[in-house]
Formats: sequence, C-alpha cells, structure tokens
Amino acid sequence: MPTITILEKPGTRGKARIEIDLNRWERLADVFGFYRPEFLKTLKESLRESKTGRIRKVKTLRELER
Repeated sequence: MPTITILEKPGTRGKARIEIDLNRWERLADVFGFYRPEFLKTLKESLRESKTGRIRKVKTLRELER
C-alpha cells in the first residue's frame, strides 16, 4: 500500500503538511477510489454545477448532507 507522510512543524498549531510520493500517486488514488465511475460522475456533476453558479458556502462537511 502506498504511504503518506504527514509533517507537523513546531509552532504551527492545528496545521499539518502532507507529502505524497508522486511515483505512487496512481496507486494511492486507486486506494481512495478516485478512479471509480461513481466518483468521476460526481466530480463531473460538481464541476458543471460550479460553472453554472450553483454553489453555496459551507462551514462543515455535515452541511453537505442537507
């Protein structure tokens, strides 16, 4: 399984930097399901809605369930 490195710098409260080995990005994307047809369909619909102005701001991911 591909690995992800998460780095936390001292003095940066609540922030982390994620590094992904680009040579393994394809495998990692497959593990996360980025190449599944359902995900790609949702992504295309989202881009289409964004271009037509059908967007709204949310503060948390829970708001997306509404």
